[in-house]
Amino acid sequence: MSRAVVAVLLSLALAASTLAARTLEIYFIDVEGGESTLVVTPAGESMLIDTGYAGREGRDPDRIMAAVHDAGIDRIDYLLITHFHPDHAGGVPELASRIPIGTFIDYGAPLGTPYGTDRMTVRAFGSYEAVRSQGHHLQAQAGDRLPLKGVDADVVSAGGTVLPKPLAGAGQGNEACATVEDQPPDGTENYRSVGVMLQLGSFRFLDLGDLSGNTLATLVCPRNLLGRVSVYLVAHHGDYDSNLPAVYAALRPRVAIMNNGVLKGGSPDALKTLRGPHGVEDLWQLHASQNAGAGNSLDAFIANTDEASDGNWIKLSANNDGSFRVVNSRTSVAKTYAPSAP
Repeated sequence: MSRAVVAVLLSLALAASTLAARTLEIYFIDVEGGESTLVVTPAGESMLIDTGYAGREGRDPDRIMAAVHDAGIDRIDYLLITHFHPDHAGGVPELASRIPIGTFIDYGAPLGTPYGTDRMTVRAFGSYEAVRSQGHHLQAQAGDRLPLKGVDADVVSAGGTVLPKPLAGAGQGNEACATVEDQPPDGTENYRSVGVMLQLGSFRFLDLGDLSGNTLATLVCPRNLLGRVSVYLVAHHGDYDSNLPAVYAALRPRVAIMNNGVLKGGSPDALKTLRGPHGVEDLWQLHASQNAGAGNSLDAFIANTDEASDGNWIKLSANNDGSFRVVNSRTSVAKTYAPSAP
């Protein structure tokens, strides 16, 4: 073998080793009870999940751009809109004026609800569609795998449907389903949210947008279609309609992140469930809940304490071996989680 060939092979091996050593970075951005989650893969690709609100003097695009700059990226390769409510899709037009967006991902167009049109989607979708029409568009369906480099990104729910079959390694029964109550769609399009499972080696992260009620339950009952996860972004901001103990019994997350606001989400019952028999090792909150009776997490794990806060984020860095580190930008508290036992 020639020296030139050896040099090329060593170079490729070094590049592969460097890539394998890089982490999956996830920023949970404070948009005051909406959602905006920035993902940067070990391959350097980026996906932003939702954009928070419009208006408010550009507050949410400002906060997203602060995370973008911290992550060292100059474009959003994929923008995934879970559903078309203003706290998830409202910030798209202004954000698109500040940074290039490669591909828009969503479930298509508002489909209405069993009770008629969801009025909350009308204005937000019109503004969003005007921007989407100028770029590439990918309509997600449950069971798809997104073309994101550096991680596996499986769509587990979209447009009101869920996975047609379990993900690899999932499919087990769930005894906690016996306690699940009937919760029909709530008259909004939350139950149509695009949900996505991201996997890097042994690390798994689940974001279900505002999925709630019976649609959320069908992901884990009567069979667990998802398997276990490392980190779970609590669906629908920790509101009452996503408070299903059967979800935690199936997923067994070590850590939960709650993108609640001061009074939005963060329900006392949801916070109690997170500390129950199937609860998590740690809960990190974007806001301290001021709902009466709310049992918040430790102050060190809360990024923002009131409405006058400066939009502090929570950042997660995950490794291929399943270990990960979470940092609170307000307190600078960081905690490292070792790989889980097999």
